[in-house]
Amino acid sequence: MTFRVGLSSCGVASGGIAVREALQAELGPAHQVKAVGCNGMCHCEPIVEVVDKAGGVTRYGHVTPDSAREIARKHLRPRKWYSFWRQEDHAPAESTYLDKQKRIVLENCGEIDPLSIDDYLARQGYRGLEMALNGAPVIETILKSGLRGRGGAGFPTGRKWTLARAEKSLEKYVVCNGDEGDPGAFMDRLVLEADPHRVIEGLAIAAYAVGASEGFLYIRAEYPMAVQNIRRAIAAAEGKGYLGENILNSGFSLHLEVREGAGAFVCGEETALIQSLEGKRGMPKLRPPYPIVQGYRGKPTVINNVETLAAVPWIIRHGDEAYAQYGTAKSKGTKVFALAGKIQRGGLIEVPMGITIREVVEEIGGGIRNGRKLKAVQMGGPSGGCIPERLADTPIDYESLPKTGAIMGSGGMVVLDDQDCMVDIAKFFLQFTQAESCGKCTFCRIGTKRMLEILERICAGKGKAEDLETLETLADYVSRGSLCGLGQTAPNPVATTLRYFREEYEAHIFEKRCPAGKCPSLIRYQVNDACIGCTLCAQACPVGAIAYKPYEKHSIDDQLCTRCDLCRKACQDMAVEVV
Repeated sequence: MTFRVGLSSCGVASGGIAVREALQAELGPAHQVKAVGCNGMCHCEPIVEVVDKAGGVTRYGHVTPDSAREIARKHLRPRKWYSFWRQEDHAPAESTYLDKQKRIVLENCGEIDPLSIDDYLARQGYRGLEMALNGAPVIETILKSGLRGRGGAGFPTGRKWTLARAEKSLEKYVVCNGDEGDPGAFMDRLVLEADPHRVIEGLAIAAYAVGASEGFLYIRAEYPMAVQNIRRAIAAAEGKGYLGENILNSGFSLHLEVREGAGAFVCGEETALIQSLEGKRGMPKLRPPYPIVQGYRGKPTVINNVETLAAVPWIIRHGDEAYAQYGTAKSKGTKVFALAGKIQRGGLIEVPMGITIREVVEEIGGGIRNGRKLKAVQMGGPSGGCIPERLADTPIDYESLPKTGAIMGSGGMVVLDDQDCMVDIAKFFLQFTQAESCGKCTFCRIGTKRMLEILERICAGKGKAEDLETLETLADYVSRGSLCGLGQTAPNPVATTLRYFREEYEAHIFEKRCPAGKCPSLIRYQVNDACIGCTLCAQACPVGAIAYKPYEKHSIDDQLCTRCDLCRKACQDMAVEVV
């Protein structure tokens, strides 16, 4: 019997270390509690899994140190078990969350100790690299599999490797792009933390395929656990002969180095990433030449993101047909998404291409929290688009999503409910892209600033009729005139919310009203007749806008009120309302 505790960043942040210590203390030295990576069910952390001798798994979610001790007693001393134990208090509803997933990239996540190369080898780890070194047709297999870059652009991976292989330079480089900076996205982080050897193996196969002998893993500096795990995995792989000189006596050598990101979102763009690797300011460069022709130090450089590389070992082991059976005719395989926002079950999921947005939200995610209604899904990161509920049956693939105005992006999926203001959402994402603009392009630097100023004016109740046309014009100019993908896609949240939720913009401008009740300048709070004078709202108010009058109907001083929403949240009788 094996006991496992998820100790990736989400598990640690949720109290997983204390759970593991309590579990180990109860089990004693005869049983080892295994630290594993996150299995994607972040909404259930801390998670404890008990694996029996037949391989059956009993999973417990939201575990505390006290319940961890109870779990240990239940499985080791069932005859002395206490009558008050209720499994439903601890076991998450996992069936619908996992049933529609197909775990290829995530197949090891939550199953192995990320710091144990022996665990990885026991699950066919480095078998793909061994096959490549023994003559397996790597590039041909990747081409036939239909694998496309999962970093956002969706360029065929096999095609990129073919072009790089054809370059005559004796000096080539491979780079893993782990500079994940999208708000609400954590795909790269989880894979790097939970299955680092898999990413290393994928990068090694890529290096062998294109003829590179040196590579880098460029990882966001804000991911300390990912950086640490990758560095330790590189050392372990070198110790076993899977990296370094003359790998497995094949004559192929590869040296990998970890570089921490420079802290800028734009460094996720290929040419800016290369500039950062070279010790320069991360700013995009005009293409062509593309990195596969002239990249790091002017030499051919292949850059793939974490998810793309993590899929490669599985494809080499199982074959192109096994991978291509999933997905659609033009979008093969699976896609990993970070499911976040107003959703019941958030976390990391891996689904076949072609699944609909509605299936993900309602069946995998369990629907919207607190009985609210789905309003939209923001896809593609800060440069993505907002897809309204009426288009929720859109398939998730590289052909269908662009028709809605959104993009696949690297895999962020933020669910919005009927209490979200779409103008405010557009402003939020534009604030991010405007702040992260490197400033090289006039269209991106100035255009996004002007757009943001208009959105801020609209949310403040000072919008003008001509603002809508100006926003559309600026969005067009910025998207067509910017140098890199950041600027070209920055207007997407504004363009899609204007397209699908124009009535909300008009309400802000012409009626000076925020339909969702979110924009502070366009709302006010009042107390209705349901008030019983309990004083909870007065106690919660940080600015004294509600007089403390027990057993009397309360009132709110609009001049003092800061619209912090604490009074409404504190009220137990729904007596505080937004008007």
